[in-house]
Amino acid sequence: MSGIFNKLLVTEKKLLLALLVAALILWLIFLGNSPLRDWDEGTIAQVARDIVQAPSGSLRWLYPTLAGEAYHNKPPLMHLLIAGAYSIGGVNEWTTRLPGAIITASGVPLLYLLGRSLFNCNLPALFSALVYLTMLPVVRHGRLAMLDGTLVTFFLLTLYCLLKARHNQKYALGAGLGLGLIALTKGIIILLLGGIAGLFLLVNKQFFLLKSPYLWIGLFLGNAPAIAWHIAQLQYYGNNFLQINLQSQGFNRIFQSVEGNRGPLWFYLLEILKYGFPWLIFLPGGINLAWKKRHTSWGCLILVGTIVYLVSISIMRTKLPWYVMPTYPFLALAIGVKLADVWEHRQVKSKAWVVLFAILAIAGLGGCVYFTTTEPQPVLIAMSLILAVSMAIVVWLVNKGDRRFIPVLFVGMYAVLFLFMSSQSWIWELNEAFPVKPVAALIRQHVPPATKIYTSFTYGRPSLNFYCDCKVVPSDLSLLQQKENDYWLIDNNMLEKVKLSENQILGKEENFTLVKTSTKS
Repeated sequence: MSGIFNKLLVTEKKLLLALLVAALILWLIFLGNSPLRDWDEGTIAQVARDIVQAPSGSLRWLYPTLAGEAYHNKPPLMHLLIAGAYSIGGVNEWTTRLPGAIITASGVPLLYLLGRSLFNCNLPALFSALVYLTMLPVVRHGRLAMLDGTLVTFFLLTLYCLLKARHNQKYALGAGLGLGLIALTKGIIILLLGGIAGLFLLVNKQFFLLKSPYLWIGLFLGNAPAIAWHIAQLQYYGNNFLQINLQSQGFNRIFQSVEGNRGPLWFYLLEILKYGFPWLIFLPGGINLAWKKRHTSWGCLILVGTIVYLVSISIMRTKLPWYVMPTYPFLALAIGVKLADVWEHRQVKSKAWVVLFAILAIAGLGGCVYFTTTEPQPVLIAMSLILAVSMAIVVWLVNKGDRRFIPVLFVGMYAVLFLFMSSQSWIWELNEAFPVKPVAALIRQHVPPATKIYTSFTYGRPSLNFYCDCKVVPSDLSLLQQKENDYWLIDNNMLEKVKLSENQILGKEENFTLVKTSTKS
């Protein structure tokens, strides 16, 4: 009997390793092939660079700065990890994104372990992990130097430890550690995610854990660093820290649309609909199964996590696409259990599935034609072709009632995402404004580091600030003649509105002209 157990243990270890390797390949492939984007990536990279370039003994790791000014936006865990990557591999896009990508990729085997504890069997856990592995928003945001992918992995760690603590209360220490890591990553969101974890314990009637000393010791030890960091900031900066960290960057996001980021109540439902296919096809069935099995741990967690988190972020006034990230593990669990049900009971034939997958196959063909005729990109052409072929095979198998459409779907989506992440298009937001690298090169050629530069562009771009190592500030072009010895970055389309002499022009590139105003005599 022990021999069989050991064999199963080895097999599961190999499965976990395979999931981790598959995730790391997808998250790390050509990770540094695109510039950093606005806003979070550029900001986080600047803070991390300030930390790694700070003089010894400056305590910049404890009191982080952004371009030399106090940075109160978020706790510094991710910034410190990126600074560590900078100290080893230099300051570049790859090292900026590496820590978050590795942590987010680790969430794939972690979700398998969570599912294994929930379902008490391998198949729905494996399918859930594979769905999570091949969800576009999870992969894309996890590759970016942002906080949300890392946050989700720490949340998965918390939930996994809570489930394991049912049989071994020492695991509750890990739940406290997970919540502490969340607090050090994104501050007050610990109230929402911790609340969901606590509500799950109550609804699932795991009251004994609330009395466990291991849980409370874990909460104390896990959150002690975050509490100490906040106390240190408060002592050093006073009320200014409270006003920015807790108020303007924290609770204000609940009641106000901070920086104009607003949307309707259904904003996040649209985000899930836009980027959730093909897996959303199985979500209604998964939610239905969770409702029928709501008395089980897995049904309870799926319903509590999905409903409470989605409702909470939907009623917030500030809306940002990546806020929905913690929902995806719950959706993956629901979809995974539906796929496992289909596999085990061979309930495959569905006209609706045939139609929806046929639409996806046609969309793949359309993409192939588009990328061939308008802007030829071999990688995206191959991606569209694989999407069309794999979805066509799925249509054929579903129409036959063949459950093997499920592995075809996993392999096809993995290949599609692999090619998409290998392209230059996986950060499509870079096309929303001018490329920053040529402009930054122009600035570095003529302007000393840490100099303030005024620009006619309508808004500031943290990514430009990062690459040029200066602070580029939007300003009214009418003020140009009133300023002395200042640097200006002027849109080439607006040059005719200002009078400039040749000696004021320092250099030009495709979109902007760099100018230094004359000193008044």
